[in-house]
Amino acid sequence: MNTEDIYQLYLQHPIISTDTRKIVPGSLFFALKGDKFDANTFAEQAISQGAAYAIIDNPEYQLNEKYILVDDGLTTLQDLARYHRKQLTIPVIGLTGTNGKTTTKELINAVLSQKFKTLATQGNLNNHIGVPLTILSINSTHEMAVIEMGANHQKEIELLCSISQPTHGLITNIGKAHLEGFGGVEGIKKGKGELYDFLSREVRKSESPEAEDLAQGIAFVNGDDKVLMEMQRARDLKKVVMYGTNNRDNTIIGKLTENSPLLSLQWTNNSSGESHEIKTQLTGAYNLDNILAAICIGNYFGLDADTINKGVEGYEPQNNRSQIKQTATNTLICDYYNANPSSMFVAIENIGKLTADRKVLILGDMFELGDESAAEHEAIIRKALATDVDERIFIGKDFLAQKWKFKGDKLKNATFHATVENAITALKFHPVKNSTVLIKGSRGMALERLVELF
Repeated sequence: MNTEDIYQLYLQHPIISTDTRKIVPGSLFFALKGDKFDANTFAEQAISQGAAYAIIDNPEYQLNEKYILVDDGLTTLQDLARYHRKQLTIPVIGLTGTNGKTTTKELINAVLSQKFKTLATQGNLNNHIGVPLTILSINSTHEMAVIEMGANHQKEIELLCSISQPTHGLITNIGKAHLEGFGGVEGIKKGKGELYDFLSREVRKSESPEAEDLAQGIAFVNGDDKVLMEMQRARDLKKVVMYGTNNRDNTIIGKLTENSPLLSLQWTNNSSGESHEIKTQLTGAYNLDNILAAICIGNYFGLDADTINKGVEGYEPQNNRSQIKQTATNTLICDYYNANPSSMFVAIENIGKLTADRKVLILGDMFELGDESAAEHEAIIRKALATDVDERIFIGKDFLAQKWKFKGDKLKNATFHATVENAITALKFHPVKNSTVLIKGSRGMALERLVELF
């Protein structure tokens, strides 16, 4: 059965299931394969639980007409999403970057949804499976979509763009993450820049200058970020809308007015010269750029300042990304959804600038750094030791392996623990009280286990 035929089934059954634990009656079940599972073996169970059809790629499991055999289940899912996307005429904003993707996506959605029926990537469904599922969840009621795209190697953003076909795009920043997969920072620039490649490629569809201009994808770019500016210039993007803190060419300019620990800011529309104040529920000075991106996009799509402000002020971070938790004696900055050298650096820098009676850093290992791991963990230790805080706690074998490079007074108020369990034991004997505490590390460290100790 070809893509168009499967699309006709999708129109009749527009809910996609990939997990038999979450089967929706009348849905299409796609039997996807992973390193440790083969969902073809669950196809019969999916049908018995109410799925209308099962899309399989193993003929052994084709029991009757409800089992649709294809060459490859994942490719079929991606092709179906690509076909569905071509039927849509709404703006699609593609978003990628090293840090801040999810927070920025949520902020953009919070702003745009004040005026439009908007669909945004749910959770972290930002990969080769999640993006097709997100595209296939767009229906006729939606007026706009915000699609987050993650990657840990080159050509992945290219694939996700081919599926989501963004009309507008945003790269939050270029930093040190997934160094092993990308092959270094230059590889990251090339990989993330595939979004700009897609937006610029749209220009070449016509030989007419007028038509080229109309076909141009639109990029929202941090005008203060030299790397991003160089990347967009290298691709000769014709339609660029900029935001930032000081570049006079920025459409939206903003600055922080408070960081204690929640952010307040002032932003100015350069076109009108009008300035506005916002009090947010976000912490971390590094989130200023993310907020300004959302303001810029809201302004571009015609929202007035009051509506934009309402969207930003109403956004409350979740999922332990720059999330504030108040306990009986401590203020926790929970930022342990993930970590890389770039995000770790700015998080440490931020707590150093906060006004608080007592400040504590709790940092867990960073993953997927390849040959750069030792140097990057050493650099973070140096940054933490040089930052104005009262206590530093490092957790994980990668941080511990670098301890020997720091001697005597340099390790004052710093402790190292090989595991989270060891840290928990130590914190029970020496509890942290009356402090502002940053907890940050890679997701695999599971640092949420520490929270109940505060």
